[in-house]
Amino acid sequence: MYRRYFSIFFSLVMFGTCFAQDATRRADTHLRIFNDVMRQLDMNYVDTLNYEDLTKTAIDAVLRKIDPYTVYYPKEKDNDLRILTTGKYGGIGAIIQQQKSPSDDSTMITVIANPYEGKPAQKAGVLAGDRILSVDGISTEGQKVAEVSDNLRGIPGTEVTLQLLRPNHQDTITKTFTREDIRLDAVEYYCVLDRQALGFRLQASEPCGSDSIQTLPKIGYISFADFTDGSSLEFANAVDYLVLVDSVEGLIVDLRGNGGGLIDESISMVNLFVDAGTEVVSTRGKTARSNNSYKTTSPARYPTLPLVVLVDKHSASASEIFSGSLQDLGRATIVGQRTFGKGLVQSVRPITEGGHIKVTTAKYYLPSGRCIQAIDYAERQKGNALKRDTAGGILPDIVINDTAKWDICYTLYNGNYFFDYATLYHQKHSTIASPLEFALTDEDIEDFCQYLDGRGFTYETETSKYLQELIDMARHEDLDSAAIAQLEACMPVLRPSFREAIDRNKQELKEMLGAEIVLRYYYQKGQIAYILRYDKDLKRALKVFTGQ
Repeated sequence: MYRRYFSIFFSLVMFGTCFAQDATRRADTHLRIFNDVMRQLDMNYVDTLNYEDLTKTAIDAVLRKIDPYTVYYPKEKDNDLRILTTGKYGGIGAIIQQQKSPSDDSTMITVIANPYEGKPAQKAGVLAGDRILSVDGISTEGQKVAEVSDNLRGIPGTEVTLQLLRPNHQDTITKTFTREDIRLDAVEYYCVLDRQALGFRLQASEPCGSDSIQTLPKIGYISFADFTDGSSLEFANAVDYLVLVDSVEGLIVDLRGNGGGLIDESISMVNLFVDAGTEVVSTRGKTARSNNSYKTTSPARYPTLPLVVLVDKHSASASEIFSGSLQDLGRATIVGQRTFGKGLVQSVRPITEGGHIKVTTAKYYLPSGRCIQAIDYAERQKGNALKRDTAGGILPDIVINDTAKWDICYTLYNGNYFFDYATLYHQKHSTIASPLEFALTDEDIEDFCQYLDGRGFTYETETSKYLQELIDMARHEDLDSAAIAQLEACMPVLRPSFREAIDRNKQELKEMLGAEIVLRYYYQKGQIAYILRYDKDLKRALKVFTGQ
């Protein structure tokens, strides 16, 4: 019997060895082909080739064919990898964006979109809307955002000089200040949502009506942005403060828009609410070291605290581990949209010449055994509908449909009209009310409409664009003129004046434009506090605590 088992074991080992050797031989064959192609190019191609660029292009093309998460980082991009895994970088602490110049649609400019409060740019007086003309004497003209960003980043403690042009100012502004090791807060905002502290005005007709508010327990709220190194400690400190100091009786964790990060941070956060020894997630891959079971290690700090987790279609990876495991373990109610479905595990491996590759090595499986990853990733990327069991992601207990519309507010936001107007508003108003009180008036909206008039703004709906293409095709096919005339007759209805469109969407416009203005005065935390006043998903989440 022993010899029989040994024979079976030996056969399996030999099969695995032969399989590995066969895979290695196939890889070697194709690598020799690639090397021979490069050698022929080197010897015979008419012009000088940039081999660094060609190699990176080839590697990137191969990795894109596999999945979007397996990425090559050459040595010079190590800083990008550091930011990804730690949330830290040496820089000025501001988001930049490229947009059309308000005075010339044919010119692209790079502007400060969002200086972070307490970071170098904000402390030096750099404002949202400032146009970056040069960085350390290097002009930004013709540069892409990534190039400008690379010039802004550097070793913490080094100085950087920006030449800026502020809207409505003729003279340029020069700012010299010191780069810092930037670490963005994982906990963007936290507060108490009791009936006195609620910023929004709940009406009886709304999802969480006035009767419910009278009986609403004291609820804590945490907006959590990134699962980066040390983020679980930030989260735990916020929970401790809300429970031990503010005495909340329930907690809403907002993971909407959170793309994930480090698995260990997610497990540590889950451990706050479930006991030691509980499996949170497992991984299964090709190699033995890819197969792991991740369990909690400490006694739960808050084993009975009622929890609601808010998610959306952009919640991914570690966000799905956190929400999905708590759902499987019966510790939280999940509210929102089906999550992204990113259930692939990446590990960083060093490669030759000082670079790294972030390679997919396994898939995530939740305690119930379900895999987070969508089975047919390619179809999902194309936007095709998938069956329930192949869609991946976390299906919330309470599903809220995505109600985003392609209306005039979308057009104005996408065209940076809100952004540009908020910059001018900030110049005209030294202060505004607190985020819990600030609201735009009808007079403000009229002023905004006059601003749009001055910019020569015209509103064209997406439907009218498609209709125009249909009319052009009808003419090309020489269809009946009466049919074409009927199509053209629809155009005035589909091309309303922007004032008509604004009147139909005035409340939404007030909320979105107001959020951009609040950001100028109260930065990220203030903007979140403002947005929560109008947050329908949050109102639905609150109903869970009243048993509705």
